[in-house]
Amino acid sequence: MLESITRWRRRIGALVGGFEAGQASRRLRHFQPSRAHLNTLIAAAGADITARARWLVRNNGYAANAIESWAGNVVGNGIKPSSLIADADLKARVQRLWLDWTDDSDAEGFTDFYGLQRRAAREVFIAGEVFLRFRPRRPEDGLVVPLQLQMIPSEMLPLSRNEQLPGGNVVRQGIEFDGIGRRVAYHFLRRHPGDVTDPGLMGETVRVPASEVIHVIDPVDAGQLRGVSRFAPGIVKLFLLDQYDDAELDRKKVAAMHALFITTPAPAEPFDIAESDESGERTMDLQPGQIVMLEPGEEVQTSAPADVGQTYEPFQYRTLLQVSAALGIPYAYLSNDMLKANYSNSRLALLEFRRRIEAYQHSVMVWQICRRVWARWMDTAVMAGTLDLPDYEARRRDHIACSWLPPKWDWVDPLKDARAEIEQIEAGLKSRTQALAERGYDADQVDAEIAADRARERQLGLAFGKASIPTDPSGTDESVPATEAQSLDT
Repeated sequence: MLESITRWRRRIGALVGGFEAGQASRRLRHFQPSRAHLNTLIAAAGADITARARWLVRNNGYAANAIESWAGNVVGNGIKPSSLIADADLKARVQRLWLDWTDDSDAEGFTDFYGLQRRAAREVFIAGEVFLRFRPRRPEDGLVVPLQLQMIPSEMLPLSRNEQLPGGNVVRQGIEFDGIGRRVAYHFLRRHPGDVTDPGLMGETVRVPASEVIHVIDPVDAGQLRGVSRFAPGIVKLFLLDQYDDAELDRKKVAAMHALFITTPAPAEPFDIAESDESGERTMDLQPGQIVMLEPGEEVQTSAPADVGQTYEPFQYRTLLQVSAALGIPYAYLSNDMLKANYSNSRLALLEFRRRIEAYQHSVMVWQICRRVWARWMDTAVMAGTLDLPDYEARRRDHIACSWLPPKWDWVDPLKDARAEIEQIEAGLKSRTQALAERGYDADQVDAEIAADRARERQLGLAFGKASIPTDPSGTDESVPATEAQSLDT
């Protein structure tokens, strides 16, 4: 039935004309893409794609470099919070408590919260998704705030788990939905299906409420349930290019093993200078400056292996360009090849790449991870009595309001960028608060540090750049150049 409908549509398209991309012309006759939804495609091939992506990251230098570049640019040293609480003292207490808790946040104890961000960015790039589970702790566990985060890889949520539950809920690809399509639970495996060191029961699952799980995913299709690796468009080319490079390397290695060949009209007769190896083949050891006397009729031929040719570099370059486009990573970041880069094209590539990174930071890292972790952390800190906020329940939205500051971008010529930014601030085109936020700093914290530094400099009689020194006993300050301040001190 479906085939007859398809043929009918094609006949109508051929008769009416219009979009050539929808016609079965000679060039497109064999172009028959699947009409299945992405969820169906992920269910059929998602596990294989993830396994191949992980293999490439472990064994392919370009893939390993791409993932490190992505995680380093998305997270860097961390996407950090700046509380929007108006009370300066309360804000400072909240920020100090958060900083103390970040060291305890990882349930495995491998890293801090910002290290978890980096691991999450890597996992989403490799597998298309990752899960973070809230782990409440007891007061006797000795944590600053009794809460930790457990990272769960995508393989722990089975794609094949699809069933209708008695209460009306439905499980699709391991995720349980209620009657109106809300996520209510995740059915995780108790042990990783590929980890033979875990003595747990194979296939046993546990139901975890959705309120305790953060599903980190960068969806590409409407209605998508599970993630797909960002390596998917580039896996084939990366793997085949790796095989091609290995074949070229083996060919050159084998060719380099043979220095000379001796031809003789009587191969059965041994010659004096030849020796036999363990396999019985005749070999010859040559020394620098050695003169070798050959038997009558014998000739020496040198090995002249074919070179890779002039097409090797252009072929590699074009293939890696296609891979970099598929992964969304600039060519220089993928290959570490800076020979083809100059200031102008490097800056253009970085601008485009950073726009993508900023969109990803907002829609995935901040929206899905940081906001939920901050809100849960505040709730836990208040309920545990670590934060004393009597009006927290009534003003919860005000208390959990927070800005997230990604790491600052470094440019090829930072001096020009700094001067341009200063001129924008002086012209009123942007504020210091905005400029500091773009660099990954909190304006209140920076101002407090500057004030403390200046107070310490006055106390110790130091002057750096422009120094502020009191001009009268009332404490009124006047900014003077450092050279003048030093002369006054002397």
